[in-house]
Amino acid sequence: MRHRRKPWSETEMANNKALVTNPTENKGKWNEAFGNDNPIYVEIGCGKGGFLSEMSKLYPNINFIGMEKEDQIVAAALKKSRESGVGENIRFMVENVANINEIFETGEVERLYINFCDPWRQRKKWAKRRLTHRNFLNLYEVLFGEKGGEVFMKTDNQPLFDFSLNEIADKGWRLHNISLDLHNSDYEGNVMTEYEKKFSEMGQPIFRLEGYFNKLPDDLEKKDE
Repeated sequence: MRHRRKPWSETEMANNKALVTNPTENKGKWNEAFGNDNPIYVEIGCGKGGFLSEMSKLYPNINFIGMEKEDQIVAAALKKSRESGVGENIRFMVENVANINEIFETGEVERLYINFCDPWRQRKKWAKRRLTHRNFLNLYEVLFGEKGGEVFMKTDNQPLFDFSLNEIADKGWRLHNISLDLHNSDYEGNVMTEYEKKFSEMGQPIFRLEGYFNKLPDDLEKKDE
């Protein structure tokens, strides 16, 4: 769905330094672009940027990058991040996740966020478009490489959530912190997205999971030490 062009969007995208216009040029050099050696976390389908803007303020020692296909949505994310007073640890780009390994070098990204993505339920053959389909998981495995990485997902759609659990398990990843009702769970530190606030107010349970490729969750690693 195309979003109506906002009168301020071109100015925002032209002047906001958080926009990366040629992301492939930073492949293998993202830490250099940020000017530090901090971990890099990427949100696929960052929407209007509320989640990422809040995360960047809570965790100044993490570099956050938002990917979104629609330029008007990225413009809104840039505007929100600027108005909310974020620091230098956030970037946005107009890009498709299919190109993720053209943008980042293997091992350059430690974590992916997938928040309230399109469930693609209308037709059975559209399952391949889901961001947790095994074809996308294959892309993420290349992205993470031997170093390993993690995918944190939230959704209000239980069929998509069940599908994601099965796909991730079938790939041999470790599943952790699975929640069938996040807001009534013991999980701490949740930062809500715009969609999440809307669905929560409607009484809709929020589903959450963490998938780990080639690594252990931090709390399990500490137990093994």
